[in-house]
Amino acid sequence: LTVVGLSFAGVVTGLIVTETMFAIPGVGRLAGVALFQRDYPLIQGIILYVAIGFVMVNLIVDLLYGFFDPRIRYA
Repeated sequence: LTVVGLSFAGVVTGLIVTETMFAIPGVGRLAGVALFQRDYPLIQGIILYVAIGFVMVNLIVDLLYGFFDPRIRYA
């Protein structure tokens, strides 16, 4: 379960390269274009978007620990 949560980071970091190479429109390509054009507000928004995604994935993984292992209890 931990590995699945951590692999999310690898997927997100690979988005810029993959979307740029295959000309797929998405957040990764938007981040690459924003970096080259020095669009700082857009870069900040993308970083915030990705950070919220990381927090949500980690929260879901932590909550699933209690589901898969009944010895773990959240008080």
